[in-house]
Amino acid sequence: MSTLDFRDLPEDRLATTDAEGNRLWIIPARVRGHWKNRKTIFHIVLLAIFVLTPWLRWGGSPIVLFDIFNRQFVFFGKVFASHDAPLLFFVLGILGFGLIIATALYGRVWCGWACPQTVFIEQVFRRIETWVVGNRAAQLAARKAPMQWKHIRRNTLKWILFVLVSTILAHTFIAYFVSWEKLLQMMQQPPEESWTTFLFVIVFTGLILFDFAWFREQFCIIMCPYGRFQSVLMDQNSVTVSYDYNRGEPRVRGLKKDQDPSLGDCIDCYKCVSVCPTGIDIRRGTQLECIGCTACIDACDEVMEKVNRPKGLIRYASQNELEGQAQAFWSPRLFGYLGVMGLLIGGFIFTLSQHQSFYVAILRQNQRPYVVTESGLMNNFKMHLKNPTFEPVEYSIFLDSEVAELAPEKITGMIEANQDVHRPFFVRIPQWETLDERSLTMVIRYKIKGQWVEKFETIRAVLPK
Repeated sequence: MSTLDFRDLPEDRLATTDAEGNRLWIIPARVRGHWKNRKTIFHIVLLAIFVLTPWLRWGGSPIVLFDIFNRQFVFFGKVFASHDAPLLFFVLGILGFGLIIATALYGRVWCGWACPQTVFIEQVFRRIETWVVGNRAAQLAARKAPMQWKHIRRNTLKWILFVLVSTILAHTFIAYFVSWEKLLQMMQQPPEESWTTFLFVIVFTGLILFDFAWFREQFCIIMCPYGRFQSVLMDQNSVTVSYDYNRGEPRVRGLKKDQDPSLGDCIDCYKCVSVCPTGIDIRRGTQLECIGCTACIDACDEVMEKVNRPKGLIRYASQNELEGQAQAFWSPRLFGYLGVMGLLIGGFIFTLSQHQSFYVAILRQNQRPYVVTESGLMNNFKMHLKNPTFEPVEYSIFLDSEVAELAPEKITGMIEANQDVHRPFFVRIPQWETLDERSLTMVIRYKIKGQWVEKFETIRAVLPK
């Protein structure tokens, strides 16, 4: 596969394709500098969180668990079941608008700093490639040289490590859904004992290997929709990785500015292009393919330092700043985004405050809602009790009313962890002919984590017409 010539980038097509549409392989040069160091530390923290979280425990349960089979989500000891689905709307809304606000302020900061595509490729797969094959020059030489035994040996080792790392990442991801204990137990059993999980690990390992080891920047350029709508969210005040064209132009190769002060600071060394992981020239302005990775900032600063010129020719800056206009941080659109975010956070807090670890639903029996007997009017109900927690829950339910009574008089019992129960019951109303108020109050008490919790449910009696 051909490699990208960073000194001959086309303007009428993607730089990662040739004139026939074939892919050009990008091998970015190594970069050092202030932003690179910050990103490395940040990425290591993100990787540590991803790998260690499934192993951590909170109150005897996984700190985070997406139990799809049992329709549960565990977060820091709190168990959320399917009846807590409204919380998902607020969580997704907060994450979505958080990304919108970040984009409006700092462009594709998510892509360059926190996206798994960037983190895993930069900190894992490219590091393996550099360790096994060598730096950019060695990788280019290996691709251009005739096939030799040393190239076969290095490529074989590289792909073996790629497969091994992809398998580890796939198992770590699956642990978020089944927990490490169950996953380790499955790994000791034959595959037919857990075919679904086994096949998912195989498929996900293949996807990771395909994406991070081969597809790479093509996902950001071709498939990711985020780059398409970022221009709608950004404006003249959005701070992005930018080239200061006023200071850099007209560019000229070498140090001729020392003889002609009218020339710009850019010495046309193409260092900013050679380190770009998506193969763009930042000097052409904001482009869809730019992921805001800051590699060009460090590369340019290193060159500016060597030629004794001020750093910051490429830096975080807004279009207004580059044009010498006032920087307006606040805008009506940003206030709108923040307003929606505030509503979503408020809704999330309110919904979370109403969360119940023990779920009770009282439903009317539709087939035969009531029966008239000699002892009075019998209303027919059914009760759905669900315990999504990891420990048994003791419950006691009775009717708080002077005009009606529960049959049986009191409902008590124990529900095991992750179990639900359906129980029919009757409400008897002796003097139903003189009943004015149909609303009746049921008191539900349940013992969870050693403490009794009391809640009230209102039911309405059905009277004969």
